[in-house]
Amino acid sequence: MILKLVLMLMFISPLWPLGVNPLPGDPFLIVNKKTNELAFINEGEIQKVYSVATGLTADLTPEGKFTITVKAINPYYRKKNITGGAKENPLGSRWIGFDANDTDGRIYGVHGNNNPQSIGTYITQGCIRMHNNEIEALFKQIPIGTQIVITSSDQSFAEIAKQYNAIY
Repeated sequence: MILKLVLMLMFISPLWPLGVNPLPGDPFLIVNKKTNELAFINEGEIQKVYSVATGLTADLTPEGKFTITVKAINPYYRKKNITGGAKENPLGSRWIGFDANDTDGRIYGVHGNNNPQSIGTYITQGCIRMHNNEIEALFKQIPIGTQIVITSSDQSFAEIAKQYNAIY
C-alpha cells in the first residue's frame, strides 16, 4: 500500500520525483549584449565564450529567456529571396531560431554570416551573428528546446548562469 502511494505521488506530482529537479537544463546559452558575447554552458560549466554581433540599437535584439525552436542548415533568407548556401546570404551556414516575441524561431536567431568583420559590433536587425565555423560547431551541440537568455549586463557569465541554475 505504501509503495503504491509513493509511486502514485511520483507520477502525479509536479515535483521531480520528491522535490524540484536538482539538475539544470543542459545545454544553455547566454548572450550578453553589453559585451557582444555568447556563452555556451553544458554539464554545469561554461564550455566556451564566443564573440557575436547584436542589434544596431539596444531594442532590436530582444532580452529575456527564450527557447530554441528551429534549427536549419544553409537557411533561406526570405527578406531578399536568397537561397541557402549562397555566398551573399547574410544568414551564413546555420540558423538556431528562438521564440522571442511570439515569432516561433523564424525571425530571431543565432546564425552565421557573410560578413566576418561585423562580429563584435552592433549591426544586426535583431539576430545574433557568429562566425560560420563557430555556429557550425555550436549547432551540433544545441538541441531543440535549449534555453537561451539574452541580457545586457555588467555581471559575469558565471553570475548570470547561477541565476538560471545553469551552473552547478
